Amino acid sequence: MATPAANAPAKRKPVFVKVEELKPGTSGHTLTVKVVSSKNVKVVNKGGRSTMLTARPQQLTRISECLVGDETGSIVFTARNDQVDLMKPGNTVTLRNAKIDMFKGSMRLAVDKWGRVEVAEPANFEAKEDNNLSLVEYELVNVEE
Repeated sequence: MATPAANAPAKRKPVFVKVEELKPGTSGHTLTVKVVSSKNVKVVNKGGRSTMLTARPQQLTRISECLVGDETGSIVFTARNDQVDLMKPGNTVTLRNAKIDMFKGSMRLAVDKWGRVEVAEPANFEAKEDNNLSLVEYELVNVEE
């Protein structure tokens, strides 16, 4: 009789990427970055109105925009809810299954429910702030065949 673990697919080793390798529309990135700054903690009301008929409580979403980076560059990371508490300036974090979101033509790094944000051992690099990928503006171009 086979155990359930024997039928599970083998886990792949994560391939760590550098900030400068990030491109628009990509996902599944694993990277270790330092938090340079964290600001604009917003609280967004999600879930609409709560009425007497629907006893569903309103959900509040905390959002913080953080500048994170490694020795190759930096990018804005959008932290949500519990992630906000981990993104303290000076912390080194590992972002697993991160994706690139586009916001007003510029790249933002995000980790949704399928990924993880973990505080890591302090890194021995300085974030390269003069190569901020979020300052590059992209334009969507339709290609006709």
